[in-house]
Amino acid sequence: MDLSRTPEAPAKKAPITVPFRTVLVSMVVLWGTYFTLITLRSYILDFELFTEMAYRRVLVTLAGIGLTIVLWALLRMVDRQALWIKIGAAIVFAVPVAVAIGHINQYAFADISEQMEQKFAEERGFRFDDEGNLLYDLPEGVQVKAPSGPDGSGPPQLSESLIIAPAAMRDDDWKTVLEIALGRYFLLLAWASTYFALLAGYQARAAERREQQFRSAAKAAELRSLRYQVNPHFLFNTLNSLSALVITGKTERAERMIQTISRFYRHSLADEPTSDVALKDEFDLQQLYLDIEAVRFPERLVCNFELPEDLEDARVPGMILQPLVENSVKYAVSAVSRPVTITVAAREEFDRLVISVSDDGPGVPEGALHGFGIGLANVRDRLEARFGSDIGFTSAPVPGGYRTEMRIPLSRPIN
Repeated sequence: MDLSRTPEAPAKKAPITVPFRTVLVSMVVLWGTYFTLITLRSYILDFELFTEMAYRRVLVTLAGIGLTIVLWALLRMVDRQALWIKIGAAIVFAVPVAVAIGHINQYAFADISEQMEQKFAEERGFRFDDEGNLLYDLPEGVQVKAPSGPDGSGPPQLSESLIIAPAAMRDDDWKTVLEIALGRYFLLLAWASTYFALLAGYQARAAERREQQFRSAAKAAELRSLRYQVNPHFLFNTLNSLSALVITGKTERAERMIQTISRFYRHSLADEPTSDVALKDEFDLQQLYLDIEAVRFPERLVCNFELPEDLEDARVPGMILQPLVENSVKYAVSAVSRPVTITVAAREEFDRLVISVSDDGPGVPEGALHGFGIGLANVRDRLEARFGSDIGFTSAPVPGGYRTEMRIPLSRPIN
């Protein structure tokens, strides 16, 4: 671990937002659906001035999209607030936007309304007076009593025209705007609901990503911790062996052992503790370790490595075989005075990588179960941390010795 570097301050978590492109697409879909339905209705009902109305409807639709962007900018201010605050903000912010759309709609279709009213009057023999009232001229000699005065409150007077529809009052324009705005208001609320649903989806996915990052970090910490448990244990045993050689005056063998130890640690520390290594590198590392132990047991330790060429690039956790090989040396080679063969082998079975460490020693001597079991537990824990439950692990005496076997998913480097 590099202690010379100070940890950086955690970056401020950026707020989760819906990408503008997604927001814009949702607006275009909503207003495009509105435009299509209204245009289809006009076509089915055979409204007059269809082309002129469709052109103005396009302008209103574009204005609606633009004003919905304004609504989105307002709603972004409450993206990180509670749901009830978001709902309240949508209800409030949609009001002025809907009124603005109503005014634009009224302005865009004002001349169309006048043209349709004029055509309606001409077809039925009506006319408009200077005040904008729709009149019907009575036959010659026929008169009716009609209210007088600008507001119709004066005494009735005889008139030769009948008022069919009074001129629109100032308040009537507002009523029309509000009626249009009411329909657009609920349209905007529908879009706001869609936006909040999209936002919730993005926030949920971001939470899942953070959870996965936390799980990955915890898994990496677990792998690192288990890997670091191996190194001190090995170093302790190796230094004891080296000390024994020095005490007994076997300086030449001690020097050879020191050189091999140096090569071993240069090899074992080259990789990141949580990374996988090539199976060939792992076998080479164990060969170095057994070379070190061979200095202690030159007449008793016999090594046998069986690695098919097509499995040399298979990936395994670094130093995963170290505790198993150590157990064989400690409880097989050092426990007897005869030669003991340690065999490290690999093979492929049904897309699984099978690695075994076996010896023809006496098995597990009594009183050795505690230390023996720690090494096995470390290997199993590392495999489960790396591959989950998708592993096989057996360790037991066999006729003529002891054998440990692991089965893990066969993975190779991606070219």
